[in-house]
Amino acid sequence: MPDRYDVLVAGAGPAGLAAAQTAAAHGARVGLIDAQPRPGGQVWRHDVRREAPRAAREAFGKLRDVDVLASHSVVAVESSGLRVETPQGGRLISYGSLILATGARELLLPFSGWTLPGVTGAGGLQALAKQGWPVAGKRVVIAGSGPLLLAAADTLRKHGARVLGIYEQAPAAVVHAFARQLRHWPARAVQAIGLRLRLAGVPYRLGSFVRRAHGGDGVQRVDIETPTGTQALDCDLLAVGYGLVPNTELAQLLGCAMDYLGPHPHVSVDRLLRTSVGGVYAAGEAGGIGGLAVARLEGAMAGHVATGHSVAAHALLPQRDRERRFGALLSRHFALDPRLHALAEDSTLICRCEDVTLGELGGFTNARAAKLATRCGMGACQGRICGTALAELGRFPRDGARPPIFPARLATLAGLTTLPSDDAYRGS
Repeated sequence: MPDRYDVLVAGAGPAGLAAAQTAAAHGARVGLIDAQPRPGGQVWRHDVRREAPRAAREAFGKLRDVDVLASHSVVAVESSGLRVETPQGGRLISYGSLILATGARELLLPFSGWTLPGVTGAGGLQALAKQGWPVAGKRVVIAGSGPLLLAAADTLRKHGARVLGIYEQAPAAVVHAFARQLRHWPARAVQAIGLRLRLAGVPYRLGSFVRRAHGGDGVQRVDIETPTGTQALDCDLLAVGYGLVPNTELAQLLGCAMDYLGPHPHVSVDRLLRTSVGGVYAAGEAGGIGGLAVARLEGAMAGHVATGHSVAAHALLPQRDRERRFGALLSRHFALDPRLHALAEDSTLICRCEDVTLGELGGFTNARAAKLATRCGMGACQGRICGTALAELGRFPRDGARPPIFPARLATLAGLTTLPSDDAYRGS
């Protein structure tokens, strides 16, 4: 396979699949890279026990004219392309145009006991179950915020888990107001009704959140704050996720401008998804959390624009804007309760990789100083968990990125032909 593509797409979730298919349909030589061994992203992640949704199967079937570069992790940006790591070694891939479809990750917030074995993100446990991790017969508590909780519960039940309850932090009045708005999005309403029917019998409690998890070798009990008081619940697994945060590390290394509508940045794009860097486009969650429909539409738009077919991209704008409005509706109605920001105590671990507590971070005014003194954010996750949590808590903004984006072999790093200056990432 060539090491240069007319269009290179980073990320093989719904947005990346749509971008790659569209660009290839215009005759471009297209490469689609993803760190996972199969395309699909989190939404369409391969399930070892169940068939993929029809939309996913159709999308996979349209990759015949696309070079799918699976198990390719982007490590760094060089002047001539992206340095990636594969199971076989390092590789430099160059491009004419680059489409960033890097998706999002869960927002995890610290509370006492959140590092116990058996405590995961809601989407994280969903992914584990799809990959064959045994959940059958396990008593599972799901908590956090947003529709992902219902989707995770649905997957876990299909894999045999006993879902004891879904605990949504948004108040009942707000969630009910959101549900009434679904009449303007009939397809979304049908999807929501289908989920609730499949989850019949599972308690869905509003205005409730996990305050503390207890256990020794694993989680055994959780304390849940409800509108009527604290409830203790025995369980085997706890899955907690507070929505999604865009993955912007690659965009930042490329020098793309960011927008901040809160503590977490997303890539700044114009109406046709062009970033501030020439020849680089961003589609889907990288440009702001919007959901599956937005991802597929913007992926197609980016594929059109990257191959010089702007008229076709313009035709998709009304539909894209409508779906973006739904994303904004979600964001407003599932805004996080400020009490969640106060759950962590001084003794609570913030950086799991380097065993740094919240108390150890007191007195630092920026992430760089804290990192140099405590190693917070220098572990395997490269600060994706602790850095994002601290930004949400208002401690340090995540305003920069440094290579490597993911942990890499020394041999891969030795192959870098362009070494970034420290000044390029000052403040990260």
